[in-house]
Amino acid sequence: MGPIYSLDDFIDFVRRRAGLIVLVTLAGCILSVWYALGRPHAYRASEVIQVAQPRISDDLAKSTVEGSAARRLQLIEQRLMARDSLHEVIVKFGLYSDLPGLKPSERVALLRNSVRVEGVAAAREGTSEDGSMSVVTISARMPTPEQAQQVAHEFAQRTLRLSRQTRIEQARETLAFLEAREKGMAGDIAELEAEVVAFRQKHDLTLPGSIEFRRSEIATLNEVLLGIERERIRIQRAAAQIDDTQRIATAQRLRADLAEQLATVEAQRQLLVDRKSELEKSIETSPDIERELGVYERRLTQMRSQLDSISARRAEAEVGFRLEEQRQSERLTVIEPAELPDYPVTGSRKKIAVLGGGLSVLAAFALAFAVELRNPVIRTAAQMQRETGIRPVVSVPVMDTAPHRRGWFGRRRRRRGGPGRSTA
Repeated sequence: MGPIYSLDDFIDFVRRRAGLIVLVTLAGCILSVWYALGRPHAYRASEVIQVAQPRISDDLAKSTVEGSAARRLQLIEQRLMARDSLHEVIVKFGLYSDLPGLKPSERVALLRNSVRVEGVAAAREGTSEDGSMSVVTISARMPTPEQAQQVAHEFAQRTLRLSRQTRIEQARETLAFLEAREKGMAGDIAELEAEVVAFRQKHDLTLPGSIEFRRSEIATLNEVLLGIERERIRIQRAAAQIDDTQRIATAQRLRADLAEQLATVEAQRQLLVDRKSELEKSIETSPDIERELGVYERRLTQMRSQLDSISARRAEAEVGFRLEEQRQSERLTVIEPAELPDYPVTGSRKKIAVLGGGLSVLAAFALAFAVELRNPVIRTAAQMQRETGIRPVVSVPVMDTAPHRRGWFGRRRRRRGGPGRSTA
């Protein structure tokens, strides 16, 4: 059976359980104030970094740093949130010095949970997502405004340094790799050329194109020999046409002259034949030698082509490295420095105390009502008639020998005659 059905029942209920209600309310208010005063304030400061586009178009001078800005910022965030990096920040600013009982790992975990790195994607070009970033916001939530500003600014500066450092390192490593590759390829070509020279010397093919030159010389010698042969035939015919009817001395002199000319022509012919034989012997190479020489030539051609390609890429890498050194490529700039926060981001202590007091009042009434339900006593004639349907004939009040109270509760009690037993 319920004890409260009217305003008078509620007033009597409050009067009977006033001590419990006041005690619970007072205890709840004290706990609420204690909790509100013990709840630390938290302040948040944010620093905004813009991902600026290259000052020089990629079509004119392309950077050698590949990959999307989102992926690079993710790698930077992982390095920022590493244990050693967070420990350096804690030591630098003396964070959590008011909590001496915390272990170093717990302080690192607190700082890791207090710092947020959030990026905003750039507008899409078409329907594809290229991973470009527009701005990066670094937020820090700390117990004091100064620490929030210092930590947010520190992480922003570390982000700028790491971004520039990683880009320069990547460009430098790319350039160093291509330079080493170019140097190694040049050395390989020099070694192969030395092998070709040794091969030519071994097979008497010292100069490139000497075979063609010797063949051309043999052709020339053949023409000269043909002319000498004609001259020899002419001299022999002239000697055969000497008339025996001529004077003996004249005929002998003519024959001697023609014999001398014939000997000279024969000596020239023999010299040229020997030179021709020598040249023909020098160009007599086997098919294996020709094939091996062709292999050398093809390897040299391929390696020189690769060297040209590497040299071009090395030149591009050098331009990219200069762009990174002079900060002409993609870069991070601070567009909104971290400022001292004016208000904490946590709830107001006054509001928490007031809310706790209101909840304490509700809890006090709920507890008093629960106690009232555990002792369901009929206290008035109206309750008797309402609960049982029997109207009491006589209502004998409880005699209260205590002094009458002044005030509204006292007047109500005297007017109603106080609680008593109802008799049917």
